[in-house]
Amino acid sequence: MDRYTETQPIGNWLRSITGIGEVISAGLIAHVYHLDPFPVTCAHLWSYCGLNPTAKWERGERRPWNARLKVLTAFKLGESFVMVHNKESDFYGKLYAARKRLEEERNEKGLFKDQAATSLLKIKDKSSEAYKAYSKGKLPKAHVHARARRVAVKLFLSHFYVACHFLRTGELGPQPYTFNMCPIHHGAKPSGVVDLK
Repeated sequence: MDRYTETQPIGNWLRSITGIGEVISAGLIAHVYHLDPFPVTCAHLWSYCGLNPTAKWERGERRPWNARLKVLTAFKLGESFVMVHNKESDFYGKLYAARKRLEEERNEKGLFKDQAATSLLKIKDKSSEAYKAYSKGKLPKAHVHARARRVAVKLFLSHFYVACHFLRTGELGPQPYTFNMCPIHHGAKPSGVVDLK
């Protein structure tokens, strides 16, 4: 995987990002970079990674996302960003930490009580920490952590989409809303995203 990712232009870009090594790089290249057809927009890529909250799926039906890619991005990549958030060279882990503080503040103000009420109906173990938090109209710590991690992962995937699109077509392609609209992004881009030429 080390040699494979080094021979891929997108692999070199991926490995320049703090928190991403040869394993995650190889997984992203194998699952996404060589897709044909390539996702039309970043939102399509998010859906393919299982990060579209509106996607519906019932048992017995075919999943509308790639389950292995969801594990790779939503969990492994996300936790990798969490682990490096104190490193000076990090970008996405710091984004996670900032978002987590915001989510915690909102949670303490009771802004997620509707979500907590919905989640409470699904909890069977009334002695669990999750049940205790949901019953008070709050999200449990693990839920807040997952929300913040998902924001960092989706922003990374926005950048990854732009990098892939440029390397495949020579054009920057459609910019994801996160470049201009995301309130915690403020237009900042990690090095290499806009300097691909």
